[in-house]
Amino acid sequence: MRAKAQKPISSPAEAERLDRLRLIRSRRVGPATWRRLMAEHGTAAGALAALPGVAAAAGIEGYEVCPLPVALKELAAARAAGAAMLWLDEPGYPPLLGQIADAPPLLWLQGDAGLLARPMVALVGARNASSLGLRMARKLAAALGEAGYVVVSGIARGIDAEAHAAALGQGTVAVQAGGVDVIYPAENAGLAAEIAARGCRISEQPMGLVPQARHFPLRNRIVSGLARAVVVVEAAARSGSLITAREALDQGREVLAVPGHPFDPRAAGGNQLIREGATLVRHAADVIEATGTAHPAARSPEPQPDPPRRPLYEISAVHSRILDRLGPVPVPEDQLIRDLSLPAGRVAQELVALELEGRIQRDPGGLVSRPE
Repeated sequence: MRAKAQKPISSPAEAERLDRLRLIRSRRVGPATWRRLMAEHGTAAGALAALPGVAAAAGIEGYEVCPLPVALKELAAARAAGAAMLWLDEPGYPPLLGQIADAPPLLWLQGDAGLLARPMVALVGARNASSLGLRMARKLAAALGEAGYVVVSGIARGIDAEAHAAALGQGTVAVQAGGVDVIYPAENAGLAAEIAARGCRISEQPMGLVPQARHFPLRNRIVSGLARAVVVVEAAARSGSLITAREALDQGREVLAVPGHPFDPRAAGGNQLIREGATLVRHAADVIEATGTAHPAARSPEPQPDPPRRPLYEISAVHSRILDRLGPVPVPEDQLIRDLSLPAGRVAQELVALELEGRIQRDPGGLVSRPE
């Protein structure tokens, strides 16, 4: 199945999809807030109508949703790029990705959408990888492809690029940090074109967005969320690959690592993961064996309904308790709920208001922090 470009808006269903796009592109609306508003109001049109009132209740005056021309411009850019729109609750959305707490409501995709339904393994690693690391990435990707797995990675230079290239014949998915129509790094333009023709490229970001540093951790949670297992081939002790591995652990995925020489700093991250309990990888059979037992428990992407809003003095008291518990270091939302000894639905409701107000920040992996 090949992805097709979007057609002009011509039906109520297409109008709803346009409203969904406006909702997710509205200021301070992230994946969790988008899902909550959709669950409460049933349609994107209803959520858009309610959003200024929600913002006003949180103390934000003059809040405006994403303007219609902005969404139409993104749709036009998608048509020009041959990109297709895929929503969280639509057929074809990657099933494992839909289970994570902060699953992207929207994916733009180019290429073979059918690959998203197949079992995936993520291969990640250093940009300045060694020749042995690159060779290992090629061998693993090719062997996993022959075993029926789709190889997913982040289309960076080094390990990512080698894994994608080796898996082109069997199936590969590239997750981009910027818009799906923006190739980064530019040196991978040829590879990106091949993936669009023979594999699949996806992104949650707006069309045309040039990636910044803050976008790469968001991309990493999608890389791990798509996969049954994440294999770190080479990674420094402080690297994006380790962020992906941590995301994978939070998401209930298997984490594996290729060992390296202790004198090579590019192997420090992988060796550290093995010390902490990650499965040691010698060849593809180790990965296949691990994924045979990796069956993450299904989680509903839809939040539970909340109780009615309480008086303002009660809301203010809860807000104060939440903010007193938070600082610049992110903490898990479930830990915050336990510390507050309040119903989960109640806390989640007030977190939405605080997020819209800009007083808290939601981070990948279900983490919450208070901006400095």
